[in-house]
Amino acid sequence: MKKETIHNGWELDFHFPLDAGCKKPRTEGITMILDKGTGLRETLDILEMCSEYIDFWKLSFGSSALYKPAILKSKIEMVNSFNIKTYPGGTFAEIAIVQGKLKAYLKRAHELGFTAMEISDGTIQMLSRQRSQAIKMAVETGFSVLTEIGKKTSGEIFYPELMAEQVEKDMEDGAFKVILEARESGKGVTIFNNEGNIEQEKMNKLLLSLSGQEHIIWEAPLKKQQVDFISIFGPMVNLGNIIPDDVISLQSLRAGLRADTFRLSLAQNEQYQRKTSS
Repeated sequence: MKKETIHNGWELDFHFPLDAGCKKPRTEGITMILDKGTGLRETLDILEMCSEYIDFWKLSFGSSALYKPAILKSKIEMVNSFNIKTYPGGTFAEIAIVQGKLKAYLKRAHELGFTAMEISDGTIQMLSRQRSQAIKMAVETGFSVLTEIGKKTSGEIFYPELMAEQVEKDMEDGAFKVILEARESGKGVTIFNNEGNIEQEKMNKLLLSLSGQEHIIWEAPLKKQQVDFISIFGPMVNLGNIIPDDVISLQSLRAGLRADTFRLSLAQNEQYQRKTSS
């Protein structure tokens, strides 16, 4: 995918320290935001400010069920019009699965204008066959499907090798990307300890068992997690559960416009200079 600077408000012949731009639709450098209930005017402000940096807009949990119908429809149409995929949170789909109403849920979500769907088992237990059927049903309904691995319960054992197998199976079943659970807190689940730090051994085991980390959207609600993932994988890493107010600050990290990641470009330049001068 060709990378390029998306926007430069200063209109100078200026190159960002890190190469962090490519036009939508993207398959890398994806940003998924977590919307817990922004109003229409706030939503429009966010879209006008930074829509080019957002790929997926999640109306989290089952929160969209509490919207007034006209507001829900208007909000979905508004976000879609900015070339951003909208979807309800995975917990809502889990509720539909438990109640035996997944097909009706998918049909109604499509009618409302949602363009993506999350299939997860963060709270429920789901057989492999059920998960595959749910993914395929969502794809057949016309959605871009995101799946999720990892439980939401703090302290739940995370098995990297098994999760890697699930990622590969989900991709075979038609998923666009697979989300790694971090919840909105970013603490105490999957590869994150109770302070929100990445447990390197768990992540390494997961990566060693994957055909490619680009299949993953790493939920990273905390700034230190965003910095860590960009430091490890580069600015085009896929990140999720970003709060709307943090979209611009995240893009600044991706572009090397904050000290946390500007130092990465300085280190790269030093390595290049040493290599060319030797």
